Amino acid sequence: MNYDLTEGNIVSKLLKFAFPIMVGNMLQQLYNVADTLIVGKYLGQDALAAVGSSYTLMVFITSILLGLCMGSGAFFSMQFGSRNYGRLKKGLFLSFLLIGKIALLLTVLAYGCLSQILAFLHVPGEVAPLMKEYLLWIFAGILAVFLYNFAANLLRAIGNSIVPLFFLGISSILNIFLDLLFICRFHWGVGGAAAATVLSQYLAGGGILYYCLRHYPELRLQKEHCRLDLQIFRELAGLSSLTCLQQSVMNFGILMVQGLVNSFGSVVMAAFAAGVKIDSFAYAPVQDFGNAFSTYVAQNYGAGKTERIRKGMKDATLASLLFCLAVSALVFVFARNLMGLFLEEGNQEAVSIGIRYLRLEGTFYFGIGLLFLFYGYFRAIHQPGVSVVLTVISLGTRVALAYGLSAVPALGVNGIWISVPIGWGLADLAGACYYFHGRKKLGRRFPIAD
Repeated sequence: MNYDLTEGNIVSKLLKFAFPIMVGNMLQQLYNVADTLIVGKYLGQDALAAVGSSYTLMVFITSILLGLCMGSGAFFSMQFGSRNYGRLKKGLFLSFLLIGKIALLLTVLAYGCLSQILAFLHVPGEVAPLMKEYLLWIFAGILAVFLYNFAANLLRAIGNSIVPLFFLGISSILNIFLDLLFICRFHWGVGGAAAATVLSQYLAGGGILYYCLRHYPELRLQKEHCRLDLQIFRELAGLSSLTCLQQSVMNFGILMVQGLVNSFGSVVMAAFAAGVKIDSFAYAPVQDFGNAFSTYVAQNYGAGKTERIRKGMKDATLASLLFCLAVSALVFVFARNLMGLFLEEGNQEAVSIGIRYLRLEGTFYFGIGLLFLFYGYFRAIHQPGVSVVLTVISLGTRVALAYGLSAVPALGVNGIWISVPIGWGLADLAGACYYFHGRKKLGRRFPIAD
């Protein structure tokens, strides 16, 4: 089903469109959690630390591709909203070619710089061989990540959020099955966990791309679309490069925090690995709601419906607030139970560290929920540079405070956890200033009517 988000009840259509995206990401988080859970239970604390640290690295690498695909998706949404299918097809050709080449380059660089990456992340000696084994497999899936995210963002841009969910669901189920087969039956260790993920990623990427080509003949390219259009290229470059920068800066900051965490040893690494997976699972719905909101804003921006955008911002903020408050309460209350899913009872030190992480950070989930809305909004109205600024504020604060506070003996590793909500709060404050200043001073540039 394709949703035209420029008509009808705002809340109803936005939630119907967002729900499959949320479920899809929850499934993606589920198979990430399954990786972590199975590795932690069957392969031990060091293996869990290796997979967790690798996950943070891969999130950074794939965020480059994800940012490029999201930026292109905003362009596709605008053309769909204005019903300009010729420009949409030309944009498809140019963006697929550009992002595909970047995906190949990232794969080559990742393999070529593996030793330097391990050194940069301060990986302890007992964890380094396991992490290297895992990464040698997982880097092979970078191209699959590109294929899936490109096709998924294209389909969402034209209002179809169901099909990406279907392929992600099949991939998630396969990943869990292969995890159990490769680790528990074949005893392939962390390499088996990585192989399961890569095979599942290629199924999702290849499958959804085939679906697009087969079921959307109106998106198939003709000869006149496969040429360089400098104006479209500049628009794509502006949207995609800045969205990519925003995503990669955000995750590079997290990668730097991961290096700091690693310096505290394998126990803290294991706690952080489990905590991050729970964290990601907890606020994944509001992240996807922000991405769905971006499509909503972009379609209405293309259609020139400024008042509808203003009302949508109010409704989306309220919905995000209510959801985040509920999730924060659940994570705070059940923090011990959640950590127990990933770590054996004998690892009490790691469990205790993870509980403190969840309770310090999880209380403030609305901070990241509102930030995701700002990211989506500014990306959709051709102002992705603002999202970059907000990311720099959020992550810059987080990294600086993490290194500073963790050096205070009374705080130690807890200083890293405290820095997170402070960064979110400062970025939200800046985002609100940009938003309201844009309404008041830049009415023609920002499509928001008073």
